[in-house]
Amino acid sequence: MRKIILTTIGSLGDLHPFIALALALKGRGFRPVLAVPEDHLVKARTAGLEAVAVLPGFRDVCARLQLNEHDAAKWIMSNQRHMLEQVVLPELSSCAARLDEAAADAEAIVSSVFVLAAPIVAEKRNLPLIAVILQPMAMLSAYDPPHTPDFRMTRHSPVGPAGARWNRLVYATLRQILHMLYRRRIDAVRAEHGLPPSGAKFMLEAGRDAPLTLCCYSPSFGPLAPDASKNAMVVGFPMFDSQGGAAEMLSPDLQAFLDEGPAPLVFTLGSFAVHAAGNFYTEAATAARRLGKRAILLTGASDNMPSDSSIFACAYAPHSLLFPRAAAIIHHGGVGTTGQALRAGLPQLVVPYMGDQFDNAHRIERMGVGRVLRASRFTARRATAMLTTLLRHETMAREAADVARQMAHADPAEAAAAAIEAQLGKRAARMVS
Repeated sequence: MRKIILTTIGSLGDLHPFIALALALKGRGFRPVLAVPEDHLVKARTAGLEAVAVLPGFRDVCARLQLNEHDAAKWIMSNQRHMLEQVVLPELSSCAARLDEAAADAEAIVSSVFVLAAPIVAEKRNLPLIAVILQPMAMLSAYDPPHTPDFRMTRHSPVGPAGARWNRLVYATLRQILHMLYRRRIDAVRAEHGLPPSGAKFMLEAGRDAPLTLCCYSPSFGPLAPDASKNAMVVGFPMFDSQGGAAEMLSPDLQAFLDEGPAPLVFTLGSFAVHAAGNFYTEAATAARRLGKRAILLTGASDNMPSDSSIFACAYAPHSLLFPRAAAIIHHGGVGTTGQALRAGLPQLVVPYMGDQFDNAHRIERMGVGRVLRASRFTARRATAMLTTLLRHETMAREAADVARQMAHADPAEAAAAAIEAQLGKRAARMVS
């Protein structure tokens, strides 16, 4: 059976698309093996997939940093370099060794651009490296640059020729900075695998030279820019929606709450920002009461908030089952949650905390299906005012419903799997000839 390694790091928003893609590949007769952090193994295996650990889990990272989960999450979200320098790079050598072992007899590696070991192992084993882009900002387009604090120096829409030249200069400068800061660490691991130095200019751009780059989000959310790679294709959001890995249902208590009254507001911070939620859920409950709305709070821990007749708090609920029954969705802007909210066809209030969440929030606002309120400014007063406008905005409701209709009949995981199979078929034909 044809073995394919699929590797990713990060939160559930990073893992779930890879599980969906692995299941689609398995349905096509491949043997997908997920190479993931330790704390994602159970979910992957419960979903019926092979999985190996190539990185430690979040609790192990917290232990190494000597921080509890709340403080570690808050510290990581405060500066993107913390994630790279204190979480990813210290594990690069061991990750590359484990990934290299897992890739024995594999036909290809399908990787998130943030798995820095993947290009090393693919080069060593002469395997095609198929890039998976989960966030549109990772395309680093000069015409559609990231809307995040780290890229505040770029020119944004409308971007003409002069603006594109400026943005390319910004990217070149940032690549030089990456090279100066991290080339020794990258090249040291390359040397461990018998590879010559290459530096670190393109360390976060695995899709740059990939034979196939899969953009795993909706084209309405991130259309291909004029400077996109010729091998890039937008397939949509590959969806997998389970806390434990197996098929799930809404809990009886949550189902009863939904059935007892009008559609509620749903508040969630995903699987990572929830560790450093601060006053988000307290302010959310207050805003819902001021609006006279029922609310569901997905808090990550069942004992974080008390429930009553109008507020239902629980650790988690399958988004694909819950979101369509909401009045509006208030979330952190993680790409997995954003995709589920778009598929539900409802207005969104995005409260970004870090990284790509700011860019995802901007895209939601640009599409006309939501508004943005930064996490540092999230209070009951501001949320009440913004949600009042959001819930009355008929044009926004229509736009959100239109986007959902466009997404309804697509099968992004199957499209991505078909593209991978076709690419590997072309490679095999070239090798024979």
